[in-house]
Amino acid sequence: MPPLSFGTLPTGERVNSYTLTNAGGLKLELITYGATVKSLHVPDRHGNLADVVLGFSDLAGYLAPHPYVGATVGRVAGRIRDACFVLDDGKYPLAANNGPHHLHGGLVGFSRRNWTATPLERVDGAASLRLAYRSADGEEGYPGQVDLSVTYTVTADNALMLETEATTTRATPLSPTHHSYFNLAGEGTGTIEEHELQILAETYAPADDQMALLGKRAPVVPGGNDFNQPRRLADALPHLFQAHGDLYFLPRLGVDASPGNQPRRVARVVEPTSGRVLTVQTTEDCLQFYTGAGLDGSLVGKSGRTYGPYAGFCLECEGYPDGVRTPELGNIVLRPGQTFRQTTIYSFSTT
Repeated sequence: MPPLSFGTLPTGERVNSYTLTNAGGLKLELITYGATVKSLHVPDRHGNLADVVLGFSDLAGYLAPHPYVGATVGRVAGRIRDACFVLDDGKYPLAANNGPHHLHGGLVGFSRRNWTATPLERVDGAASLRLAYRSADGEEGYPGQVDLSVTYTVTADNALMLETEATTTRATPLSPTHHSYFNLAGEGTGTIEEHELQILAETYAPADDQMALLGKRAPVVPGGNDFNQPRRLADALPHLFQAHGDLYFLPRLGVDASPGNQPRRVARVVEPTSGRVLTVQTTEDCLQFYTGAGLDGSLVGKSGRTYGPYAGFCLECEGYPDGVRTPELGNIVLRPGQTFRQTTIYSFSTT
């Protein structure tokens, strides 16, 4: 798995790309900048490959402003209300980079750092790459030095597995996530409105008009944001708050859930024309569904086509973003001596 150069940052740092493949046709390209998934080729029901994630053809696209396309985001994914938190009697102001709120780790979060790559040799022979980053004490206003790694593995059964580990020198909020925009018909082919989505969740986190969480748990709304039964997105979008998508609380027990820290099935998406199916498993407590409503056609993707509204959807497995303020909804504080561990699996099959 030799690296290829993907360009050079203004600092002079080299950004590398790596390609991971398996015998089943899955082909993953990663770049070290932002620990980003640049492309993911997946077979359809006839064995034809298509790239099913949004992205850019060169480093300039990733250096320009964009909505976290394919990146690892953090320290905390999602919004922290009023861009500050109190922890152990200390108050920590953060960058207000989304109105008055703090979003996805701030101005220069994990998504805009160059990570260190290490290819791994697994007993099962699966292609695997570990990307690591050291976040300094005080970076973006967060306390503690955090050592973080995300290991990407392409398994024999056409799954992309992400295993995240982290430690800290001081108590700090930590809840990173992966932020790929998926389009199972193929990147740049149109909208995701014909996709059928299922999310196995009975409750969600209401938000205000700025999509900042209100610190509450509420039942999903039948005919609104309830996806326990598969729904065509074109039918669901008019009934979603701001057509945006919600943060769902994932059950720990149930027919399709495994107890403890084992990944359990939480979502499934079907694209009927290609027959591609995406199944999501995770150990995390929450799932943020984002419809791509904010894409406005200003970004030109790697196929040369623009990304308009609903060009791709996100299924972000994470903790409760404002968990420092409301730990009863999800404690995201990592302390010295503890190790953060999270696994998310994006599995691909066909109908």
